[in-house]
Amino acid sequence: MDRSGEYIAQLRGWSPFVGLQVEYSLIERTVERELIPMAKALNLGLTAWSPLAGGVLTGKYHGHGSSEQGRMNGDTMKDFMPEQKRTDRVVAAVKAVADQTDRSMAQVALAWLRYRSVPVISIIGARKLSQLQDNLASLDLSLSTKQVHALDEASQIDLGFPNSLCGTEFARAIAYGGMRDQILA
Repeated sequence: MDRSGEYIAQLRGWSPFVGLQVEYSLIERTVERELIPMAKALNLGLTAWSPLAGGVLTGKYHGHGSSEQGRMNGDTMKDFMPEQKRTDRVVAAVKAVADQTDRSMAQVALAWLRYRSVPVISIIGARKLSQLQDNLASLDLSLSTKQVHALDEASQIDLGFPNSLCGTEFARAIAYGGMRDQILA
């Protein structure tokens, strides 16, 4: 592991990096491509902002939460969600787990972050005492392996390049110099 950043900080009398602050939620998982593996490799803590995706994971923009409208209505939020089908799938999965556990969707979405491969500290943006209390109640929610898997499955992302290239038949063929079938036989 490259520790040059730590050594440079020590040499200069600076504090080394100890954490990473990124947008992270069931809706926004692209940080799992590079940033979370980096945090894991460098032993960095992770602070997640917008863990409820601006209210999307509470259900209020999809008819699953309160009738209260926040700063943006459902039509406005669609401008921020280019992957509407995926978003609907994620919200439905969160709603299903919320129904199973008899908890709010916000609690389920926040609890899911505790099951990540690196420790995650959620930055919650509650504007009301009732929202704060509901968010904090997520700390008492335990999700089953099956529930975590269902949420992971619904919210999975395309890992992109180079992962997409490595999965092609062409890449598999050249990885073994055209000898893959002979090696496996």
